[in-house]
Amino acid sequence: MTATTDLDAFWNAWPLFQDSILTGTCAGVLLGVLGVYIVLGRMVFLTAALSQTAGLGVTLAFAAQVYLGVSAAIASPLAGASILSLASLFLIWNNQEHGRARRDSMLGFLFLVGSAGTLVVSSKIVQELHDVQTLLFGSSVAVLPGDFRLISMFGLGVMCLHLWWWRGFVEVVYDQDTALVRGMPVQVLKLTLLISIALSVSLCTRVLGALPSFAFSVFPAMAAVVWASNIPRAMGLAAVIGGACGFLGYVAAFLYEVPVGPAQALVGAAIWLLAALTSRVAKAF
Repeated sequence: MTATTDLDAFWNAWPLFQDSILTGTCAGVLLGVLGVYIVLGRMVFLTAALSQTAGLGVTLAFAAQVYLGVSAAIASPLAGASILSLASLFLIWNNQEHGRARRDSMLGFLFLVGSAGTLVVSSKIVQELHDVQTLLFGSSVAVLPGDFRLISMFGLGVMCLHLWWWRGFVEVVYDQDTALVRGMPVQVLKLTLLISIALSVSLCTRVLGALPSFAFSVFPAMAAVVWASNIPRAMGLAAVIGGACGFLGYVAAFLYEVPVGPAQALVGAAIWLLAALTSRVAKAF
């Protein structure tokens, strides 16, 4: 596949798309850092389920506006995404004490209901078809300046929280038994961590789409864990890789005229494959 344009055209068009590019970069940084907890805590399917239920929340908000006449201020897509994400988190939290099999079953249930529900509801709101397509795959033109400000300010707040509590979060994810022995507030730390992940995923899903949000929360962390020697370095590296996925994915989408969300996901997959290959080569020598 050959490029249909060049980098000069990309930089010339920068003023038109800078909000979209910067928003994707910020989302990549935010979800990249949170992805380290997700990967180390083996919570990848949690993120998948949350992104799909957040998508269902967005489509239900659109449907409420179209069919029930509810105002956009009340049935806002962001509120719908956040409410369903937190409700899903509550169901997962309620089932985690009943064994891994029951928790995994709940994750599968939420993922399937979220994805199927999104497709079914979206088929009934043709007026918002573009927004639904953006929700699923991401878009190069749908991001507004307000979206960039929202994600950047929210991300800054979440990063400050995680910079402050990172040792506790890592302890409950990586070695919960030790955290209990040390008398740490394990339940508070775990719930705070999961809520920050749920809200971050729901916000990024609303703005960028379910596919890139899921990719940002998995691929950068997978690559960073392979390359980094400890968890703090993995978090810093995941932030860099996540930001690169957001930016380079947009560049690839512009050059090859492909959808932004899938391009960002494939950039993340390529970086992870590079990390896996270089790690194998390094071990061989």
